[in-house]
Amino acid sequence: MLGLVLITSACSNEQAVARVNGETISRDDLYNFMVKQNGEQALDVLITNSIINQEAKKQNISVSQADIDKELKKVKDSFGTEEAFNQALKQTGFSLQDLREDAAINIKVKKLLEPKVPITEEEMKKYFEENKAMFATEEQVKARHILVETKEKADEVKKKLAAGEDFAELAKKYSIDINNKDQGGDLGFFGKGQMVEPFDKVAFSLAPGKISDPVKTEFGYHIIKVEQKKPAKQANYEESKSEIKDMLFAKKMQPVYNTWMEEKRAEYKIENFLTKKQTDTKS
Repeated sequence: MLGLVLITSACSNEQAVARVNGETISRDDLYNFMVKQNGEQALDVLITNSIINQEAKKQNISVSQADIDKELKKVKDSFGTEEAFNQALKQTGFSLQDLREDAAINIKVKKLLEPKVPITEEEMKKYFEENKAMFATEEQVKARHILVETKEKADEVKKKLAAGEDFAELAKKYSIDINNKDQGGDLGFFGKGQMVEPFDKVAFSLAPGKISDPVKTEFGYHIIKVEQKKPAKQANYEESKSEIKDMLFAKKMQPVYNTWMEEKRAEYKIENFLTKKQTDTKS
């Protein structure tokens, strides 16, 4: 029975992952290549994460789904739209689960180090006063567009929209703007002056839900649909406190984290069979 298990295991390890003109590339070939490329770096990340998880467990630090969702929302918001966020995930090869796991580790690190990184009210107020412009928001518009080469094509698309056809689907079909056509022409939020002048003028004059007539620019003819507007807003300290605290923490945390991690690596028994290194606890 043991012999059968060993034979099965050996066959599994040599399972083909590709063939080139009948020549097999096995899982072992792939594994060995990946280890040579970045195996030590990847293993170091896993060791670091293990230390963080164990330290969090020792200190009864837990991470809720709400904590993770909050962190992911910040990431998504930085891309402007859900479509842009999903496109970035696709391009990088990361999954949503990968991001959730990274967010959980980052939250644990923050909770572990917060007592070591004090941030005073005075520091926060000083940072706010020195960076007020950062916390003010200008008027913004969230819009989609369909860009075509000719006025005739723009008129054709406009008629389809007037007949009730879906804007996003028409953008995917007709728009020549390769940067956003697959996202239904979604441009996310933008402020005044970020788009060429004719486009900018029309976008900020339209009410949410309205669709423009064709707008000519140097790029062609645009049909614009405004979906949402955000009014300009002055900087407010009380509303920005949480964001300011996060910024100051991120700024001050890195050297504290480096020292803390060095200390923990010295405390833990780490057996690295990839590079045949081993450290023993100093307790």
